[in-house]
Amino acid sequence: MNEECPAGCCPHDTASPDEGCPDDLPGASLPERVTHLYACRMLSTYKIAVVTGVGRQRITRLLHKAGINVKPNGAGRRKAARSAEDERFDDLMARLYTEHRMPSTRIAELTGIPESTVRGRLRTRGVPMRTRGGHNREDRSDVSVDDLCVLYLQAGMSADEVGGRLGVSRKIVLRTAHDQGMPVRVGGPPSSRGPAEIELLTALYADREVRRVLDRHGVPVVTLTGPIWKRFPAPWPLTVELVADLYEGCGLSTHHIELLTGRPAAAVGDLLHAADVQMRPAGGRSPFMRRWRESRT
Repeated sequence: MNEECPAGCCPHDTASPDEGCPDDLPGASLPERVTHLYACRMLSTYKIAVVTGVGRQRITRLLHKAGINVKPNGAGRRKAARSAEDERFDDLMARLYTEHRMPSTRIAELTGIPESTVRGRLRTRGVPMRTRGGHNREDRSDVSVDDLCVLYLQAGMSADEVGGRLGVSRKIVLRTAHDQGMPVRVGGPPSSRGPAEIELLTALYADREVRRVLDRHGVPVVTLTGPIWKRFPAPWPLTVELVADLYEGCGLSTHHIELLTGRPAAAVGDLLHAADVQMRPAGGRSPFMRRWRESRT
């Protein structure tokens, strides 16, 4: 028995009391090498696949053939102590994810580690995970309201020019302008069409039919100030019943439902289509907007 072996026993000829259990057996046969890496060095089948260049399914078959019980996801096996190299590797993945905005799928491709493992190791390091998809809610950053007033309203710069000056995209400039109730230009002078978002939210929450549906489905009434991703750090789950009640019953648009739930209007539309809900033609005012306009006259 070799006491230096993490598994408590290393049957290989290369093991000696002086050298201890070797890290790898590159000159050994593949079955012996795989058995050593798994049973003696306590590597997972994922890591063995990276080290040997052999697929995990073949590694599992070799371990079974050698009479070794392969635990699912390493359950019940003593984990080897994390090395400084593992810490540096996790730090690299964290920087790729947070600083370079690289998606976990791309990190998995570069490292050869399953995406679920990548996300698990990032969570272990306390990295806040982004929502999936091409348009992350966390990327909906806002800019300084003072800067926006000076550049966009007073100086009359375009959204592209303001974005270039502040280092953000045109979309973020317009999103922040909408969130703050500023008149947004569309290739011309400031427009006065349509209510400011704060005014629209107030009208939605004041509508009896809307509040009745929100209460029935347990949707909370959130603060009226700030951008939507701050009002809804965790978007409210959408259901067919909730969306249908708001869209068909209350006459709301998909944008209105986004304001009330924090879910993108595109996701609302996809759910309505999937539920075979008859969609209203694009353009024009929604029944809610017509009802609200009439109540103000």
